[in-house]
This record gives sequence, structure tokens and C-alpha cells, in this order.
Amino acid sequence: MPLTPTERDRLLLFTAAELARTRLGRGLRLNVPEATALIADTVCEAARDGLRLAEALKRGRGVLGPDDVLPGVTDIVTEIHVEAVFDDGTRLAVISAPFGDMEHDDGAPGAVLPHSDALPEPEPVITLRVRNTAPVPVSVTSHFHFFEANPRLDFDRAAAYGMRLAAPAGSSTRFDPGAVVEVGLVPMGGERIAIGFAGLVDGPLDAPGAKAEALRRAAACGYLGAEGTER
Repeated sequence: MPLTPTERDRLLLFTAAELARTRLGRGLRLNVPEATALIADTVCEAARDGLRLAEALKRGRGVLGPDDVLPGVTDIVTEIHVEAVFDDGTRLAVISAPFGDMEHDDGAPGAVLPHSDALPEPEPVITLRVRNTAPVPVSVTSHFHFFEANPRLDFDRAAAYGMRLAAPAGSSTRFDPGAVVEVGLVPMGGERIAIGFAGLVDGPLDAPGAKAEALRRAAACGYLGAEGTER
């Protein structure tokens, strides 16, 4: 059975989560990858069950407590990010305080140390007008491939191909229902390989024919602003 890279990643996450469930059932305390996989899988399955984002996050936060994990895990895993497929499209779920509200040791392994200097925002290369036609707010994070953002966001998909928000790393932009927002975009850097997201590319962004094929897939899946052919 042929699987896309996104589908293979989902099966890998599920397998790791099942291993964590088995070990938890035997009375073992979970380590970092086991706890992370179990919480992320719980959120993905909640989305598959038709729950909204807030409800899925609540379910994820309730699956494990501090006594279910090894010492130090709660200091290392303070936030979990996972792409989940909801009824209104793929959305990035950010599970903060995954083991419940608790104090963390600033000197613990994996602790994030604040930097005194603020990082400058990247200068936009293009600006697009984006309209949210969904009945719920939609948020897009800084390094999400904007071309593959929620299908109910209406904007020029071809112009957004290979681009991300011109925003500091870790930040996000919120689009309220019915709102029209102007956003600045910059090219994605590095090796420019888009794996995951909504699965419209799953490979090198600049490969021959990749943009036209991604537009065709987007149009076939009902993404607003996609015409199926490169503009």
C-alpha cells in the first residue's frame, strides 16, 4: 500500500504511542519520546473524532500527569507541537503545559534560557490579502508553508508557494471568521523541502513541476485561491 511521507509519519507516531500505552499499562513511567508520542497521538485522534481544537488540546493535557513520567520529563517537555487533521483542515496543535500547570526548575535539562536581545522581524518579500471564510478562527504559525494553510483561507495560493509568514520564529497570525488580513511573506529557507503540512508538496519545493502539481492537488481538495495551474 503506497503511503505519503505524512501518512508514514502518522503511523510512526501511532506506533510509538501504542508502545507508550502498553508500558504505561504495565505500571512503567514514561520517558520523553514515549510521553510526547502518547500526548500528540491523543490530540490527533481527538481531531479524527471530530472535536474542535480547544477540545482536542484539553484531551491531550489530561492523558498524563507528573506521576506517569520519569523524573525530569516534565522539565524537558513543556510544550508539544503536532499537526492534526480537523474537520476544517490541517491545523497545528500546540499543547502547552502537557502534564498540567506546574512549576519548572530553570536549571533542569532542556530548560529554555531567555535571550536579552530581541530578534528582528524578517522583511516581507510579498504582501497578500487573506480572507477567512471559516466559521472559526484560524491561526498560522511563522514557519508553516503558507501555501498549504487552512483550505478555508482565501488568498492567492500560487503567489504563496514556497513562502512563510514574515514573522519571528514561534509566533503566529490569527485570522478571525470573515476577517480580511494583509500578511507579509518571505521565502522558506534551508534546503526548501516541505514535508508534512497539508501533504500538498511532500518533497522539494523547487523540483520541476512541483508547484503545478501542488496547485492541482490543492484545487482538487477544495483549497480556496488554488486554480490547479501555475499563474
